Amino acid sequence: MRIQQLKYLETIVKTGSINEAAKELYLTQPSLSNAIKDLENEMGIQILLRSKLGVTLTDDGREFMAYARQVLDQVQLLQGRYEKDTIQKQAFSVSAQHYAFVVHAFVELIKTVKADEYKFTLRETETENILKDLSSFKSEIGILYLNNFNRQVMQRLFKEYDLEFTPLFKALPHVFVGRQNPLTKKKRVTLADLTDYPYLSYEQGDNNSFYFSEEILSTLDRKKNIKVSDRATIFNLMVGLNGYTISSGIISNKLNDDKIVAIPLDVDDSMTLGWLKHRQLELSPIAKKYLKMLKEHIRGYGFEIIEK
Repeated sequence: MRIQQLKYLETIVKTGSINEAAKELYLTQPSLSNAIKDLENEMGIQILLRSKLGVTLTDDGREFMAYARQVLDQVQLLQGRYEKDTIQKQAFSVSAQHYAFVVHAFVELIKTVKADEYKFTLRETETENILKDLSSFKSEIGILYLNNFNRQVMQRLFKEYDLEFTPLFKALPHVFVGRQNPLTKKKRVTLADLTDYPYLSYEQGDNNSFYFSEEILSTLDRKKNIKVSDRATIFNLMVGLNGYTISSGIISNKLNDDKIVAIPLDVDDSMTLGWLKHRQLELSPIAKKYLKMLKEHIRGYGFEIIEK
């Protein structure tokens, strides 16, 4: 086994395609395929599943990649320590549902980075993609919520993807509306109060199971439904159409959310927001720093962190 083979494998997993990886590595596709086949033969396992749609890691491959990533991280540390002319980019990636506190902490984290070069990624994405990003090591940390409705299904998926969920804080449901919405006159709103307003929710791609919804009470029948893909659009529709969505109650004025108001929703439910990682992956120092800053920002919004 050679370090170069592990780097090849890492690129294939990142691109999801041997052909695209070969282009990125400036190799021919056959030579790259042979290098991985040699690695599989040496290890005695099948690492990749190959299909017309691309490649994915097998169960053995996910476990192997977890250890390989640790080896590559150690190689980077050695290069950074002893190869004086080598500039090592700091790299970090988060996949999350659409939460202001995730973005806020991410922005503050980048402000602390002193490196001349870095490669950070924040994916506000569909719930299923968070699980896939973590299992394929595209992201180091994932952020999502659990409640009584989705907990059993999501925990089964965490086990299937070999992921570990750690709770951060518990939040009561709030309705997000534009500042000019008539509902802002109320201290609390009921589901009946929302009947005539457009319901805004985040689309979940091909997997439209209610268990993947970012909003609680997703199975309720609404007269007016609008699906969106990003936070900027959902905020614009709250203001322009007097639409509403249901979330944690955290609004960040520092991230231009000043036109939006959060009103407590009178329902017997709660959300436990937390972070995910691959069970076999050791968090990098930058990931640990992000989690620390994330907790600081959550406390700043008045929430109590759940300590394990």
